[in-house]
Amino acid sequence: MPDWALEAIGAAIDKERTSKSYGGQGKKTWWLPPFGFSSANPPETILQPRIAPGDCWPFQGSRGHVVIRLPEQIWPTAFTIWHISAAVSPSGEVSSAPKEFAVSGVDEATAETLLGTFTYDVHKEIAQTFHVQKELPRTFRYIKFQVQSNWGNPEYTCVYRVQVHGKTASPNDHP
Repeated sequence: MPDWALEAIGAAIDKERTSKSYGGQGKKTWWLPPFGFSSANPPETILQPRIAPGDCWPFQGSRGHVVIRLPEQIWPTAFTIWHISAAVSPSGEVSSAPKEFAVSGVDEATAETLLGTFTYDVHKEIAQTFHVQKELPRTFRYIKFQVQSNWGNPEYTCVYRVQVHGKTASPNDHP
């Protein structure tokens, strides 16, 4: 499945419609021995293929969202969410992983179309794919990933990778 939420092919973060990073200006740093971990990681981190401890986008609390601008209009079919496992986490736990989340298509006027609500399970594979839960009326250029809870961390949630899968829009395509 192609991944349309990849910075290397033109995906970007709509910063005006995205939650602030944990620590705001990147001045707050917290440590996960043996790795240093800084709030300086921007939301664009989730558009990179690298998955390594601390290499995530943190936002404050257990609820937040990011709006991804895809390189072109697509019919979304599925989403893959990544988080490190407890086995490779320097702290030995993954309470900052997203748990419940919703994904919506967003049009230029900011109207949202819910594509599904899902649960990321930290006890399963680190990459979990979730399929769109209803027929789509149209294509989208923007996708909103909205975290509604995490696995228990009261301070922050860390998103490692969000992939958006789908088909390109062509003039003869219909849902």
